[in-house]
Amino acid sequence: MTHRPRRILMTVDAVGGVWRYAVDLAGALGDTGIETVLAVLGPAPSETQRAEVAALRRVTLVETGEPLDWLTDDAVAVRHAAATIAALAIRHRVDLLHVNQPALIPGLTGDLPVVAVAHGCVSTWWEAARPGTPLDPAFAWHRALVADGLRRADCVVAPSESYAHTIARHYGLTAAPIAVHNGRTPPLVAPVATRHIAFTAGRLWDEVKRTPLLDAAAGRLAAPLYAAGPTRAPHGASVPVEHLHLLGELTPDGIGAMLAAQPVFVSAASFEPFGLAVLEAAQAGCPLILSDIDTFRELWDGAAHFVAGDDPAAWADAIAEVMGDDAERARLADAALARGAHFTVGATAKAMRALYTDARRAAATAGNPAGTSERVAA
Repeated sequence: MTHRPRRILMTVDAVGGVWRYAVDLAGALGDTGIETVLAVLGPAPSETQRAEVAALRRVTLVETGEPLDWLTDDAVAVRHAAATIAALAIRHRVDLLHVNQPALIPGLTGDLPVVAVAHGCVSTWWEAARPGTPLDPAFAWHRALVADGLRRADCVVAPSESYAHTIARHYGLTAAPIAVHNGRTPPLVAPVATRHIAFTAGRLWDEVKRTPLLDAAAGRLAAPLYAAGPTRAPHGASVPVEHLHLLGELTPDGIGAMLAAQPVFVSAASFEPFGLAVLEAAQAGCPLILSDIDTFRELWDGAAHFVAGDDPAAWADAIAEVMGDDAERARLADAALARGAHFTVGATAKAMRALYTDARRAAATAGNPAGTSERVAA
C-alpha cells in the first residue's frame, strides 16, 4: 500500500508570500501527479492570480469567502473558517490537509493527517516589530490558537532553520519544526542592460519591512530607489513615503522586468521567515543588500552585503557603494545567482511530498488509514 497522497487540500491567502509559495508548490505537485485544492482565505485573488492558477495542471482554486486569521478580531471567525475547510476536504475527497495558517487547526474536524507550515504569525511578528513590548492582549486569542494548532498538527514545517527555532522557542515546542526552504523557478527573462538603480519589493505597509528606513535612505541617494508593493494594508494601516519611487503592485511579469535590469536589491526587513522577494532577485542575478538578521544570514551569508541597525546613512552608504563599484556589484550578483540556484520549487516539492507520505504512513500505522487520530473541534 502506498501512502503517497493523491489529492490534498492546501489553505492559501492572496495577500502576501503564502500565495506565491502555495501556487508554485501546487504546480510542482501537479507535475508529479498529485492533485491540489487551493482553498483561499481572506481577500479574493486578483484576476491575474486566478488566471495563474487556471493555467496549472491538477490544481483547483476554491474561494471560501472566509476571513484570514490575522485579519479577524476573535477566534469565532477562525473556527468557522476551519469548519469550512473541513467540509471542503470531505467534498473534494482529499487524503491530507496542508495548512498554511496553523490557527485553523484547533477548529478542524475529521481524521485526515495535517501538515502545518508556519510562515509567520502575529505573535512572532510582534516580537520583532516591537521588541521588549508584551503582545497586545487583544491578540492573545490568536497566539493561543496558533500554539494549540502547532501541537495538534501531525507535522510542523518552517521555511528556514532560523524561523523554526523562533517558533519552537516562542511556543515552547518540544521539537523544532522541520525546515524546508522555499523555492522559486529561475526567471526565463533574459537580463537587459544593467541599470544603476536600487529596488525593493514586498508589503511596504508592514512595519517589519522598515519602509520608513528605506525611504529615509532613498532621500540620501543620488540614484533612485524603486519600491514595488502596496503601501496600504488590507486592515487599513498605511505607511507614508516621500523619497522612494513607488511602482505600485506589480504583476509577476512586472517584477520580472524590473529584476531583469539587475538593480541592487535591498531588503531592510527586521523579521523574515524566508524572504521570497530576495530569492527572486538573487535568481535574476541582482546584487543583494540585506538587513543583518538570522534568516538572511542562514540563507545568504557569503552571497550578500549585510547592513546592521537602522541608521539611514549607513543604508544609503551601502547602496551607493555597491551601485558605484562595478567589480563589487558583479561579485555580489554572481554570488547571489549561485546561491539562489539551490532554492528551487522542485526541491521544496520533493521535501514536502516526503513529509506528506510520512504523515499518512504514521496515521496508517496508528490504525487510522484515512489520516491521524480523531480530531474534534476545540
